[in-house]
Amino acid sequence: MGKLDGKTVIVTGASRGIGAEIARVFAAEGGRVICAARTLHDGDHPLEGSLDQTVAAIRAAGGEATAVVSNISEPEDCEKLVQTAREIYGPCDVLVNNAALTYFMPVKDYPRNRWMRSWAVNFHAPFILSQLVLPDMIERKGGAIVNISSSAAVGPGRGPYTDSRWRVGGTCYGSEKAALERFSQGLAAEVYQYGISVTCVSPSQVVPTAGTVHHHLVTGLDDPRGEPPEYMAKAALLLASEPIDRVAGRVTYSQQILKEFGWIADGKGVGVDAGMPGTGYSRI
Repeated sequence: MGKLDGKTVIVTGASRGIGAEIARVFAAEGGRVICAARTLHDGDHPLEGSLDQTVAAIRAAGGEATAVVSNISEPEDCEKLVQTAREIYGPCDVLVNNAALTYFMPVKDYPRNRWMRSWAVNFHAPFILSQLVLPDMIERKGGAIVNISSSAAVGPGRGPYTDSRWRVGGTCYGSEKAALERFSQGLAAEVYQYGISVTCVSPSQVVPTAGTVHHHLVTGLDDPRGEPPEYMAKAALLLASEPIDRVAGRVTYSQQILKEFGWIADGKGVGVDAGMPGTGYSRI
């Protein structure tokens, strides 16, 4: 018996990285996974990875998955994604808002169109998709929404500012993730009465992916300082499958939650290091 047997799952940003790993792990646990992203075929995007690859790997392992090309920065595409999932597998039981888009540059240099598009993907799409799946979840008195955050939500604190890492242009992305964490707890409180859990999880360490390599957050996919992508996939699975009273409203970190529930024996726990224990929402 799998933890998600027969459940309809939507995973955004499933063409590569953490999203692809979540899709594979959820399918291995019996979920029928709608893999959503913009990149369908290999070579359609400069970064390695595609929906074709993700779905092929899932099916080769005996799982069930379908690729749906979707640009979730557009509300109409969000609507089509949820409707397509309903037509193929039935009403959504689990939504994983994983897709992310950012450009690392200081606010003074940030093109407005890129700023707006980044917010559309990283914050507005989780709101729209959540709103779209909630009617079915409310009607059936159950469901799970798992939002993927980042330690970037932890701000630099008060000045003076001498650490150059805060000048690399992460203000937009960090603001989006901080907002997503507040959104997660607020929505969790609203829908708890219907048996729906809403949670939010960040990597405890940077996960080496094509995206984090591209942004020079790690040196390569084998960077020993990185966190294995399966940690995030397992953490998302835990939050999607544990009873609501054990997880509702949790804003947490991958290794922290996995250690707490006994899913891993080692790991560094909270935040990216001992000096960054997480945001205020992760400590509530």
